[in-house]
Amino acid sequence: MSAEQTQVALSSVSAQLSDDGGLLAGALLSSDSVKLAADDPALGALAAAGPLSVGREQQIAVVVEAVYEGFLLHGGGSRILDADDADLNILAGDRLYAFGLAQLAELGDLDSVRELADVIAICAQARALSDGALAQAAWQLGASSIGWGSSPQSEQAKRAVADDPRAATEALQAAARQLRGDVAQSD
Repeated sequence: MSAEQTQVALSSVSAQLSDDGGLLAGALLSSDSVKLAADDPALGALAAAGPLSVGREQQIAVVVEAVYEGFLLHGGGSRILDADDADLNILAGDRLYAFGLAQLAELGDLDSVRELADVIAICAQARALSDGALAQAAWQLGASSIGWGSSPQSEQAKRAVADDPRAATEALQAAARQLRGDVAQSD
């Protein structure tokens, strides 16, 4: 997936926070300080690559990266903000969750709102279990569902999290690959 597209999406998220002003604007890193890790999942680019995103690729990339950034902030990390203040991280994470979901609602994409709400819920459970693999699998499925649409297999994989969250990681990954049509590729 495109690191450049991720950088552009994060710049858009930063610009929105800057325009909003206040504490979050003051905590923004300078644009030259924003560096993506080599293992950044580029979830916005993944969602934007799907056929359901045609014609709105950049908007989808921004939304997904905003919500993913909210997830990172809730865990004490960030790609665009100084994440030294735990209370501010929670506030910023909530703000970015709301921003992303509101943008999708404005696009009339309620299916994607539901997908990201499912991701957020699964990730909360993954955090409680200290299961990073489950969270990453949820993000892969969520981004894939936004770009390619859901399927009975992906809905079943999400339900499996409630039954046995530790065993559900592979089901989420397999469902994401199935949606994208790249069953042979590993996440």
